[in-house]
Amino acid sequence: MKLKELREDRDLTQKQLAEILSCKQNTYQQYEREKRQLPLIVLKKLCLFYGVSADYILELPKNLIYPDR
Repeated sequence: MKLKELREDRDLTQKQLAEILSCKQNTYQQYEREKRQLPLIVLKKLCLFYGVSADYILELPKNLIYPDR
Protein backbone atom coordinates (compact mmCIF):
# COMPACT_ATOMS: atom_id res chain seq x y z
CA MET A 1 0.00 0.00 0.00
CA LYS A 2 0.99 3.58 -0.51
CA LEU A 3 0.32 4.69 3.06
CA LYS A 4 3.91 5.46 4.03
CA GLU A 5 4.58 7.32 0.78
CA LEU A 6 1.46 9.46 1.15
CA ARG A 7 2.21 10.21 4.81
CA GLU A 8 5.82 11.18 4.13
CA ASP A 9 4.79 13.39 1.19
CA ARG A 10 2.75 15.42 3.70
CA ASP A 11 5.62 15.45 6.24
CA LEU A 12 3.47 13.72 8.85
CA THR A 13 4.57 11.30 11.52
CA GLN A 14 2.77 8.06 12.19
CA LYS A 15 1.63 9.51 15.50
CA GLN A 16 0.12 12.58 13.80
CA LEU A 17 -1.75 10.48 11.28
CA ALA A 18 -2.95 8.11 13.99
CA GLU A 19 -4.41 11.12 15.80
CA ILE A 20 -6.18 12.22 12.61
CA LEU A 21 -7.62 8.72 12.23
CA SER A 22 -8.47 8.42 15.95
CA CYS A 23 -6.38 5.31 16.46
CA LYS A 24 -3.19 4.38 18.29
CA GLN A 25 0.19 4.97 16.65
CA ASN A 26 1.09 1.27 16.75
CA THR A 27 -2.23 0.41 15.07
CA TYR A 28 -1.48 2.82 12.24
CA GLN A 29 2.07 1.46 12.00
CA GLN A 30 0.60 -2.01 11.49
CA TYR A 31 -1.62 -0.68 8.67
CA GLU A 32 1.43 0.84 7.00
CA ARG A 33 3.43 -2.37 7.29
CA GLU A 34 0.43 -4.45 6.18
CA LYS A 35 0.53 -6.41 9.44
CA ARG A 36 -3.11 -5.48 10.13
CA GLN A 37 -5.98 -5.24 7.68
CA LEU A 38 -7.08 -1.72 6.88
CA PRO A 39 -10.76 -1.34 7.82
CA LEU A 40 -12.96 0.16 5.10
CA ILE A 41 -13.88 3.14 7.28
CA VAL A 42 -10.18 3.95 7.76
CA LEU A 43 -9.54 3.48 4.03
CA LYS A 44 -12.34 5.94 3.29
CA LYS A 45 -10.94 8.49 5.77
CA LEU A 46 -7.50 8.17 4.19
CA CYS A 47 -8.90 8.62 0.67
CA LEU A 48 -10.72 11.77 1.70
CA PHE A 49 -7.77 13.11 3.69
CA TYR A 50 -5.25 12.61 0.87
CA GLY A 51 -7.68 13.28 -1.99
CA VAL A 52 -6.88 9.99 -3.74
CA SER A 53 -8.87 6.91 -4.73
CA ALA A 54 -8.87 3.63 -2.83
CA ASP A 55 -7.41 2.08 -6.00
CA TYR A 56 -4.35 4.30 -5.59
CA ILE A 57 -3.86 3.48 -1.90
CA LEU A 58 -4.34 -0.23 -2.54
CA GLU A 59 -2.05 -0.08 -5.61
CA LEU A 60 -4.59 -1.69 -7.91
CA PRO A 61 -3.89 -1.71 -11.66
CA LYS A 62 -5.17 1.24 -13.69
CA ASN A 63 -6.79 -0.92 -16.36
CA LEU A 64 -9.55 -2.36 -14.17
CA ILE A 65 -13.04 -2.39 -15.65
CA TYR A 66 -15.83 -0.92 -13.54
CA PRO A 67 -19.38 -2.29 -13.96
CA ASP A 68 -22.09 -0.10 -15.43
CA ARG A 69 -24.95 0.65 -13.09
